[in-house]
Amino acid sequence: MRIVFMGTPDFAVQSLKRLIEEGCNVVGVVTMPDKAIGRHHDVLQSSPVKKFALEKGIPVLQPEKLRDETFLTELKALKPDLQIVVAFRMLPEVVWALPPLGTFNLHAALLPQYRGAAPINWAIINGDKETGITTFFLDEQIDTGRIILQERTPIALEDCAEDVHDKLMMQGAELVVKTVRLIENGQAKATDQSQFMTDEPLRPAPKIFKDTCQIRWKELTLESAYNFIRGLSPYPAAWTPVLANGKQTEMKVFRTTMLPNTSIEGTGELITDGKNSLKVALKGGYLSLDEVQLAGKKRMPVADLLRGTQIENLNY
Repeated sequence: MRIVFMGTPDFAVQSLKRLIEEGCNVVGVVTMPDKAIGRHHDVLQSSPVKKFALEKGIPVLQPEKLRDETFLTELKALKPDLQIVVAFRMLPEVVWALPPLGTFNLHAALLPQYRGAAPINWAIINGDKETGITTFFLDEQIDTGRIILQERTPIALEDCAEDVHDKLMMQGAELVVKTVRLIENGQAKATDQSQFMTDEPLRPAPKIFKDTCQIRWKELTLESAYNFIRGLSPYPAAWTPVLANGKQTEMKVFRTTMLPNTSIEGTGELITDGKNSLKVALKGGYLSLDEVQLAGKKRMPVADLLRGTQIENLNY
């Protein structure tokens, strides 16, 4: 069976690696075009998937547009029986309908929940105690296709987005291999997502932008603020405006500790002893900010930051 693999980031590399280790016939890889980086944008950076594919001697296609005739000709020339998508882009029908066995996607959530670009982040932000991974056949809509396999995994209270990402990356790679074997043996039974619907409302997982990441303290409780910050840690990272030595700047927050307390100051008030402690008063208690990063500075424990910087509240 000839397989074409489509993906870009590290999350996808593990799945490609396991396919190759299992002896699957990956005849080509499709990934994003090289990214211009550096001060003058004069250095091209390859995606993690491209780097890995080239190390393994697998042909790589990097289309700017997925409907481009040259790309489609090159893709058809690979004669894929099956295509696998892990953390790539939305495919047009002319691409996903190409292989006779179809195209399946690995999604880092328990579909139909968290359809969209950032399922790991939103599951943690929403305080979920469980998430998982799903393989499903692509169709015309985003993340709505028939489900092939699904596995669950717990989200611990201390897990941040990076922790869950790494768990699902490893678990997902194994599920990709299982899915390939089922398809290969003609045993894959795909189920419409309507069969997985419950009375629980569907929660989306839209793309996250900088504005999404601003911590709006007065709208949050102790627990929701804790979940919001860990759901965005370490990337893209939750942030809040502060005064640092009298100058307005932004401070990213990576790690916090909940300090439940019933008697607190005004909601959203930043409290510090100027030496070791920086915390925010919220409904339900204080949130200790343990690891932070000022704009243009390194990520550090808050005690290191306070050693040379006076942090003050802003009205937000």
